[in-house]
This record gives sequence, structure tokens and C-alpha cells, in this order.
Amino acid sequence: MAQGDWVGSRRLLSRMRDLMAGPGTAQARLEKIAKLIARDMVAEVCSIYARRAGDILELFATQGLRKDAVHRTRLRVGEGLVGDIAARTRPLALADAQQHPLFAYRPETGEEAYKSLMGVPILRGGRGLGVLVVQNRTSRHYSEEEVEALETVAMVLAELLAGGELVPPTEILTGGGTGLMPERLEGLALAPGLARGTVRLHQPRVTVDHMVADNPDTERERLSQALEATQERLHGALQRLSIGEQSHDIIETFSMFMRDRGWLRRIDEAIQTGLTAEAAVQRVQDETRARMAQISDPYLRERLLDLDDLANRFLRELTGKTAEAAKIGPETVLVARSMGPAELLDYQREHVAAIVLEEGSATAHMTIIARALGVPVVGRLASVTSRVEAGDQILVDGEHGTVFVRPTGEVMSLFEATLEARSERQRRYAASRDLPAESKDGVAIALHLNAGLLLDVPQLVQSGADGIGLFRTEIAFLAEATYPDVDTQTRFYRQVMEVVGDKPIVFRTLDIGGDKFAAHLGDTSGENPSMGWRAIRLALDRPAILRHQYRALLRAGAGRHLRLMFPMVSDVAEFLAARRILDLERDILAPDIQPSRISIGAMIEVPSLAMQLPALARVADFVSVGSNDLQQFLFASDRGDPRVSARYDSLSPPMMRFLRRLVDECEEVGLPISLCGEMAGDPLTAMALVAVGFRNLSMPATAVGPVRAMVRSLEVAPLADYVSTLVSSEAPTIRPHLRAFAIDHNVFL
Repeated sequence: MAQGDWVGSRRLLSRMRDLMAGPGTAQARLEKIAKLIARDMVAEVCSIYARRAGDILELFATQGLRKDAVHRTRLRVGEGLVGDIAARTRPLALADAQQHPLFAYRPETGEEAYKSLMGVPILRGGRGLGVLVVQNRTSRHYSEEEVEALETVAMVLAELLAGGELVPPTEILTGGGTGLMPERLEGLALAPGLARGTVRLHQPRVTVDHMVADNPDTERERLSQALEATQERLHGALQRLSIGEQSHDIIETFSMFMRDRGWLRRIDEAIQTGLTAEAAVQRVQDETRARMAQISDPYLRERLLDLDDLANRFLRELTGKTAEAAKIGPETVLVARSMGPAELLDYQREHVAAIVLEEGSATAHMTIIARALGVPVVGRLASVTSRVEAGDQILVDGEHGTVFVRPTGEVMSLFEATLEARSERQRRYAASRDLPAESKDGVAIALHLNAGLLLDVPQLVQSGADGIGLFRTEIAFLAEATYPDVDTQTRFYRQVMEVVGDKPIVFRTLDIGGDKFAAHLGDTSGENPSMGWRAIRLALDRPAILRHQYRALLRAGAGRHLRLMFPMVSDVAEFLAARRILDLERDILAPDIQPSRISIGAMIEVPSLAMQLPALARVADFVSVGSNDLQQFLFASDRGDPRVSARYDSLSPPMMRFLRRLVDECEEVGLPISLCGEMAGDPLTAMALVAVGFRNLSMPATAVGPVRAMVRSLEVAPLADYVSTLVSSEAPTIRPHLRAFAIDHNVFL
């Protein structure tokens, strides 16, 4: 953005600030702001839509459209261009808006006279409060600088919408209290363990009161001072606790975020538009959350929690709202929307009994540290922060993802019995960690890990796993603001290999695109991203990306056995095309720095590839089943859509028949097969996989102990015979039959 543009932006923000603080009703001030924005942005129209209860966007003010449309024109979130901006929380700029397929005509507005449109979401704290739109009669091509300027304006405007004068606070905030009634809440088990205690609401977000600054240089200096102070406090937290080498690595990685040039550059650019340092930090974080929230993969999405943590720490330093380590009483259960790894370290470890989150995942850095500290975590509990009160009694079951709020005496008694049973299981897992995963009738099962970060790798030793069956290489791409070059990738892969040592590791090449958004790759979205331009399809269309990754992996694997696996392969021709690119890289690499051996495999996620196993066996060294995608493609069921994702069980007869056929055909053609999807991580579903012939499973580290205990208590032959009678069933699942078998045959689940 040019210097003149920055000056103009600051002038507009200053005028907005004066209007927002001026006399009159909030509605009257909003109308004046719409007029001011239209004049300053050289637009015939400026319209402000506020989000109301029921996901409705209501036109609250306009300059240029018909005045009688105010409070009369309403759109659902997702409806029309305005609704799409709110749903996707992304800006939109169109030279001819009426030709866009999502354009929704509202005759009462008179907007048919206006051709071009630029709109941005109004965000506060990651929550969409509305949409700000400007329009022009002519076909205007809005620049990136204009979009950025409007986003800055929208951020300041969010303060007025969030104030409660225009839209009642009850419509802005979700949920309400639940009184004193007991509640049983079902979420996702993230870190194992059982705990009881009292609720402490963790509310790290800081309200930014001062949005507009006069001197960018002053704000830059304030940001630099906050950076230094944040680093000092973070290292102070590390010194107070002994949490193991892995968790120290996490915090060191977290500290690197503070030195990320791309992140700091975006904050600096926001300061140049006229924002204070704290408002700039908030804006960049809101934009990042809005963009990354489109990703359905929880592993990737949860990387945002570290940035949330960092942004909150910066905001506390900049606003003077810092505090020493939080003082809490014994047996405290922290309840939050989300939490970063360093935020957890702010609390007295000996008093944190458990953590309960509205968001969260098993691969979040905070969750990894919680496991290292032995703190159970349950996540994905919608609106839990509004369903509990500080001081409530709460029971947390990190084994099954269940939380009991204000439990009855009967529930408390049952919970005590469960605590004792869990202690017995933990003793059994620890005793068998160094024992082979071999069934009672001598069937050996290889147990491997799924990983995607260097931080995941130390769990290989802690769990006693045989190796890493799936290393997701795309994480390194998604975590970077710019495309990682060959040297950067080489260093990373070499580090991973050195930590793994002599144990096998399978690197999956890039599974990126669609919902796994990477800014440096451009727009990879689509109407159905899971079935669109992603993974091997994208890589083959961008061969330079694939060649760079191959080059880095080959260099890192010098003198080692390198195992590579291609994702989302639909037919043998795609596999051969990817392999030819690898051969090109091998040919230009000096012989003395090549891997000693290379094995190349394919992921079986697309059912069409399963129809070509004989041909695939002639060119591939192994295959691995990605059960997550395979199941959604087999049933045409989007695993990210809660309306259908739970309708089809992974233990349904069609799924089990398909998997058994895969194993049988791979055995016929001599093609080694493994499975690295979520199915392998649950002892009951792993039991079914063993029954249909799988002998190599890859799973999260926390699942290795339970699955090993299951295998060692199992006789495979009678189970295989029994399952063969179930896979032809018309029932939606064989799950209850398997559980009954486990009980009857003393299989440890």
C-alpha cells in the first residue's frame, strides 16, 4: 500500500472514531459512518449488514440504496453474495456482481443500478458480526489495497456492532445459563484420564479499547517491546515447570512464531493503515482464524491455537493487562473455548485437574503438553463455556469424552469405580509397552504411529510403537507463510529421520488443496474440496512442487531406506506419472548422496484404485488404506458434515467386506498392505481389522497401548471365523456383535 493510501486510511479511521464516540443514537451514528465510508472509498453505495439471531443478516444502514430497505432487507448466512461473505468469512471483490451465480436480487433495495461490489466480513474475536459492502455503478476492479483498507474499516466498525446498542447482546453471544440442573455432555476425548474438581473459566481474550493510532512508529516500538516482554514471560513459565524434552520443544517452536517475519510483517502493515499495535495484532489474528477455519482437517485447524495463544499474550502486554501465573485452588478444571500451550503453563500445574474445551483436537500442542503433564482433556463440547458457572462441580472422563456438570451423588459413586478401573488399565498398558503385539495364537501385528510434526516423533519411543506408518508432509507447507524451499524441506525431513533412527517411517507426499488451504499455492477451493483438486492431482498439475519435495526427501534420505507414499491416487496412470517425476530427480542426484533403497507406495482412498490392484502391484511396493477418505467416498458421505458423517459406521458390513476383499487381493498379487486411518486407533475397530486380515496398523500414539493390550488378549482364528459370518449381514453395523465377542472371549478393550 502506498504511503498516501496509508495516510488516507488513517484519516478515515480517525473520522470514524470521532463519529462512534459522538452524540446521538447508535443507529444515527451508523448511518453517518456508512455515508463517510462511501465518500472516502469513492463508492456510490455503502451498506452495513448486522448478524442477528438465527444466522440472519439484516441491513442496518446504507448510503446509496433505498432507505426503506433498512431493517427490511434480510438474508440468511450463505444466501447471496453478502451471505457468502458472512459464511466464508472472506472478502469478495467483483467487477460485475450481478453475473455471479450467488447474486441474490432484492427489489426493495434498488441495487440493480450498481454493477461492481466489494464486501468484507465484520469480525470481532473470530466471530462474524456482519458484513460491510461498497458498490459502484460502473465495472470497477477493486485493488488488493482497497480490500485491505475496507477490512481495516470493518474491524473498527466491529466495535460499534459489538457494543450491544444495535443488536442485543443476547443475539451476539450464543447460549445461556443452565441453572443448577445436572448435565451430561458428550465431546471428544483428547487426552486420557479421569478427574473431578471445580470449574474455572479460562477467558484469555483481551478487549481492545483503543483502535486508532496517530503515529505508526510509536506503535511499532510498542510492538517490539511487547515481543521482548512476551519472550521473557514465556521462558519464565518454562523454568517453573519440568515437563519433559518434547514439551520444551513445543514451547521453543511456539516461541519461533514470535520471530516469524510473515506474521510480524502483516501486523506492521496493519499498523500502517492507522491501527494501534494491539488492534493490528487482533486484526491479523482474526483474519488468520477466518481463513484457516475453512479447513476441515482438525489436525491442521488446531495449529491455530498456538497463534491464538501468542496473539492473546501480545494483547495482554500491549494493553497492560498482564498477570503472573494464575492462582487456582486444588482440583481445578479449566473450561475454555480454546487454549494454547503457553496459556496452560500460566497455571499452577499441581492444581489443574482437567481441561474442557469448546474446540480442540488430539494433535493440538496444548493437548500434547497436557498429556505430558498427565492432565485429561475433553474437547468439541459446543457452548460449554455458557453451560457452566465458575465453582460448579464437574467430572471429566478423558477416556470416553464425557463431562458431568453438577453431578448427582449416584453419578459421583459410579465415577469413583471408574477411576479405579482406569488405574488398573494404565498399569496393564505400562507393563506391556516393551512386549510384542502378538495374539494368543501367535499372530504378530505391527503397530505404527501417525505423525506430521517433529514434535510427534518422540512419542515413537514413549508408546513403544514399531515405526511411523504415516508422516503427513503437508503440515510443513501449511505452517509456512511462504513456500518452503528445497533446503528448508531437506533440513526438516532429515531431522525427522534422525529422531526416528533405525525404525521405519513412511512419508506421504503432499495431500494439500481443497479444504487444506495454503496461501502460497493460490486458490485450491472447490464446491466439493475433498473430491476436487487436491493431493496427487494438484501435485501433478504443479510438478515443480512435487520435484522440490522429492529432491528434499531424496537428499534427506541419503544412505537410508526411504519410503514414500502417494495420496489420493485414483488410477495406476496417476501413480506412474508421480513415479516418473521421482525418477527424474533420482537421475540428477549424485549416486553417493542417494538413499540406499527406495520403496514407493500408494494410498487406497479412492475406491477406483482398489479395482486395479493387479496392475498396481506391478509398479508399487506397498499400499496403505486411508480409511477416513475411503469411507466417505464409499458411502458418498462427507465426513465433515455432522448430518451424515455419523450415519455410516466404519464397522458396517459393506465397509468390512470391502476391506477384506482388499486384503485378499493384495495377498494374491503379493502387495503388502497396511491401514493408517482412524479405524486403527480404536481397539474395537482394530480388532475387526485384524479379523479381516490386516497385520500392519498405524494410529495415534495414545492408541498404541490399548491396541497392543487388545491384540495380546485375542485369539485371531476364532475371531476371523466369526467376523466372516457377520460381513454379509444386512445390519448397519457389526459393532455390538464384536463387543459381545470381546466380552465372551475376555478380549481386553
